[in-house]
Amino acid sequence: MGRLSGGIHLDSVAAGLLIICPLAFLGAVIDAIAGGGGLITLPAYYMAGLPIHFAMGTNKFSASLGGLIGTLRFVKNKSIHYPTALPAALMALPGSAAGARLALLTGERTLRVLLLIALPVLAFILLRGDFFKNLPEGNRALPLRRALPISLLIGFILGGYDGFFGPGTGTFITLAFVFIVRLDLGRSMGAARMVNLFSNAAAFATLLMEGRVVFALGVPAALCSVIGGYVGAGLALKKGAKVFKPVLIAVLALLLARVAYDLILA
Repeated sequence: MGRLSGGIHLDSVAAGLLIICPLAFLGAVIDAIAGGGGLITLPAYYMAGLPIHFAMGTNKFSASLGGLIGTLRFVKNKSIHYPTALPAALMALPGSAAGARLALLTGERTLRVLLLIALPVLAFILLRGDFFKNLPEGNRALPLRRALPISLLIGFILGGYDGFFGPGTGTFITLAFVFIVRLDLGRSMGAARMVNLFSNAAAFATLLMEGRVVFALGVPAALCSVIGGYVGAGLALKKGAKVFKPVLIAVLALLLARVAYDLILA
């Protein structure tokens, strides 16, 4: 029996890592290719046997480190539009912290039901693959005076979603900057990385203060996430999506079976 922080027990820490590490790697690869990697990384901890609040906190830890690497890459390539990305990122801090607090106040059974309902819906949305058709052409970004309040709302609302639940946040932020703020795709992805980094960090800090982070699992998973991000960045978008979509569906099917089984037992 493996004893972890917060009195959490797993039958085997090593067995938990065998589940979490490959899925953390795979989730990071998928996230780098097309977004939606959180649909795998959050369930990985839950499937390993962590209570859902601990799964959320530990996932935020590894996601924060992986997000930092991705953000630095966009900074290096000068692909972040700071006048809109930075205000959104700053507003993601209180939004995500509030979302994480709300998650802590929500009972585990309620969160399991939300997982059972929300994950198939999110998977369907993110797997359609037609989000980025008919993108605005050229530089049609809104004037800053109009873009700024919209960016603040994007940061707070989607930061709140990330703190409360999380999967798909990066994709949703990218879409918001493309279709509402009208940034080009490259700068929208850069903005999404920065906002997502701040929201992950705020949720992680909130859950850490409540003792909901298991570093014995989160540190190895974070290392796998960093490696997966580098691998995913080197894959072609269409080819990668074709390869990993079936895997994503299989993992979600296993998760839903696990959640349903736990609800029946409860």
